Amino acid sequence: MRQPEIAPLLTLLLAVLLVVPVARTAGDVGLGAAFLIEFLTDGAWRPLSMLTATPHREPMPVPGAAVDRWIGAAIVPVPLVLVHGYSPEGKDDPRVRQAAALLARAGFDVAVPTVPGLTRGRLRPEDAAPVVAALAARAAPTAILSVSIGAGPALLAAAEPAVRERVGIVLSLGGYASAAELLRFFLTGDFQWGAIRGHVTHDPEIVRQFIEANADLLDRPARDVLADPAAAASALQAPPPSLTRLLDQLSPERMVRHIRARLVLVHGVHDPAVPYTESLRLAAARPERTRVILVGVVGHVEAARGVAWLSRVRELGALLLAVYSLSRPC
Repeated sequence: MRQPEIAPLLTLLLAVLLVVPVARTAGDVGLGAAFLIEFLTDGAWRPLSMLTATPHREPMPVPGAAVDRWIGAAIVPVPLVLVHGYSPEGKDDPRVRQAAALLARAGFDVAVPTVPGLTRGRLRPEDAAPVVAALAARAAPTAILSVSIGAGPALLAAAEPAVRERVGIVLSLGGYASAAELLRFFLTGDFQWGAIRGHVTHDPEIVRQFIEANADLLDRPARDVLADPAAAASALQAPPPSLTRLLDQLSPERMVRHIRARLVLVHGVHDPAVPYTESLRLAAARPERTRVILVGVVGHVEAARGVAWLSRVRELGALLLAVYSLSRPC
């Protein structure tokens, strides 16, 4: 290991000592710290890869779903279902594969289903089905890690009566609570929760692509209206009844109380894709056994750019506890 890397690792170790009780095993903490370093540096520092064997990837036989399984060398790996966000290639997306491999190195037995709607920039209630199928094929208790808008299918699945007893913990990274508020934010850039208000300027081309991907929900005049942020804000005050029903079905806040698992909601305070107020909204819908972790070292689902994360000991400690809790789904 190069000398310049020693100070960052000592900083993270200090975070560990401040927040992790000594009763927790050094092995788990060490793997969690190595995972966190590799994640936050986007692989520039690779302590976990240096310490662990390359994981094995294989197709996982799950009826009605396309699922890959990633297995590392852990003696007793923790069953986990990874639910991706917007990924045109689904489970085969390079960043999804990278995340699954890193989780397998950290001691998880990772199942990654492709969520069809999230390969096309659209979500429908049936997109929870592959996640439910993957959970049904896992040993209990299973952990779920959802990324971005993958929180929708993940949390819908975790509330499904057929499998909800199998889920011990759900960790949402950059997820959402209200599909209606997420739509409003995506089309107008405005977000709000309680007294918190903010605005993000979106690329108009990305907004256009999103509207076209969901063209079946609206006629051409309605699509043209939504392409104009000012007009969209007005139109969303009273959306068509069919759209309102769909948004309700896609909103985790409406069924989160049916989830038996612990919830850990990690969100970047400067997230440009899904506002952090969505994690606050979800926690308010089910405060019991729910923890919100708001940090500046994470952007959306990646390390924030231009942030001196090594100076943020408490945030690093909170993230390490989140990783550790994921490895304890009981």
